[in-house]
Amino acid sequence: MKSAVEQLARYKSVHLNPNNIKTHFVGIPMIIWSLFVMLNLIPVNLVVLPEQGISVNVADVFTIGVLIYYVMLHLRLALGMLLFIVPVLYTSNLVAQHQYGLWIAIAVFVLAWVIQLIGHQYEKAKPAFIDDLNQLLIGPFFLMAEIYFMLGFEKELNKQITPLAITKRRELEAARKAAV
Repeated sequence: MKSAVEQLARYKSVHLNPNNIKTHFVGIPMIIWSLFVMLNLIPVNLVVLPEQGISVNVADVFTIGVLIYYVMLHLRLALGMLLFIVPVLYTSNLVAQHQYGLWIAIAVFVLAWVIQLIGHQYEKAKPAFIDDLNQLLIGPFFLMAEIYFMLGFEKELNKQITPLAITKRRELEAARKAAV
């Protein structure tokens, strides 16, 4: 498994433009939320203990798996992701119970991807997941890292990531020019 530094640097290499990052702060949470609505719509409860008020569905299992992955990458960023995901799980579950929950999720999902693609027009670089599907999981993790950096936390992590990202971006641009 690649380290948090490697994965975040790879992601950041195509997310250096501030306008692109701003669109991602809108688009990625929307994508996550809409996906969780869809996961909540899967009619499978893996554990149901009604007397204790416990029900575990596909969205819950997915969340646990992704959070374990994030913990393996970086504990402090994973804690931030936990704080983000709890309200997402709650609100997406509420919307999934609505008659038009699926249509709401689809509309939000499509709008979010439009926002993401607009961001990459600013960046003039393709999305990171095009070459590595794992980068779909790193996008939210990257945004959490950016929040930490803005708040003055994880300065050492930022010092490791940014130069690597710039180097990777130069390599991508050189490869693109060589291909033309």
